Amino acid sequence: MTWAYPPGLVDRVVAACGRSEQRRRLLPARLVVYFVLGLALFSPAPYLEVMRHLVAGLRGLGLLGNWHVPAKSSLFRARQRLGFEPLQVLFAATAKPMADESTPGAFWRGLRLLAVDGTCWDVPDTEANRAAFDRPGNGRGTKRSAFVQVRMAALVEVGSHAVLDAELAGCRTGEVTLVGRLTRSCEAGQLVLADREFLGVPLWRAFTASGADLLWRVPANRVLPVRKLLRDGSWLSAIHAGTDPAKRDPVQVRVLTYQLKGTGRDTAADNYRLATTLLDPRRHPARQLAALYRERWEIESVFAEIKTCQRGAKVVLSSKTPDGVLQQIWAHLLVHHALRELMLRTAATRQLDPDRISFTETLRSARRSVTVTPGGFSP
Repeated sequence: MTWAYPPGLVDRVVAACGRSEQRRRLLPARLVVYFVLGLALFSPAPYLEVMRHLVAGLRGLGLLGNWHVPAKSSLFRARQRLGFEPLQVLFAATAKPMADESTPGAFWRGLRLLAVDGTCWDVPDTEANRAAFDRPGNGRGTKRSAFVQVRMAALVEVGSHAVLDAELAGCRTGEVTLVGRLTRSCEAGQLVLADREFLGVPLWRAFTASGADLLWRVPANRVLPVRKLLRDGSWLSAIHAGTDPAKRDPVQVRVLTYQLKGTGRDTAADNYRLATTLLDPRRHPARQLAALYRERWEIESVFAEIKTCQRGAKVVLSSKTPDGVLQQIWAHLLVHHALRELMLRTAATRQLDPDRISFTETLRSARRSVTVTPGGFSP
């Protein structure tokens, strides 16, 4: 099974970003986009090795003529000329929900399941990267960690593992701030799952204003008094903003509590509370919501797919400039989205749950198809 962007899409994106084809130079901008995607697909292979993979199939068919692999310095300059904007715009144009109601685990009672969370990317400790992204503290006084870090917040479709939107910033920008920008990709008919650090009135209101419903974990120290006890043991309560000390502008939520069994412990850490916008216990029973919340952990699997399997375990991004770093991250997100779309289509043809398809095997298959069969995984 093959995968490709719609014809002409990459050219239109490059043109929209003001990047000329630069035909008199080494590589057209369109081909540089493909090369950057190849760097993500074959990570952490070096430049020339990636270029050899990309053209191996074409050379075998005799389609390269007298064309030779460019020098590494030429490829490096081509990346610099391209910048990160075409990759970012290409991601925004292609990162759409993939699953339908027949996809196992993608919907619950008509609501598309999404999850939000954040992670960090390690990047080289150069002066330019430090100025743009900074280094986090390491918990040892005034010392900093070894690497500069880029913080990323992502909105993920649970059923397909597709990243639908992402925000990137320096590590000093908080996850709550970045997640708040992802509301632009939310709408009615979705149920957004999130961990406890995100429960707050401003962010809650920002997501609900999009029309989406929410199911978020409650911090252990948050007091949520019972205003009305419901038939399934859940209750109606209210949360207040820190800027509302008089508590005159509450947000109504429904709270449910449950305990994890079989952990071998009986501690407060095993007790979970969830807050939700779904207020009707008949339509949305507390027991089912509690069972559903475990799907939030799918986003952790997505981060592992991108950063461990695809990028490489403990691999630091190679770019020494902020533009290059952002270009690499957007390329990784694009390649992951393409792989996940390929996996979803494969699962559908075989009538399987997408979770039964191995991401690692799909990645290896895509690499082989690029090297052996031209067009097998064409951008």
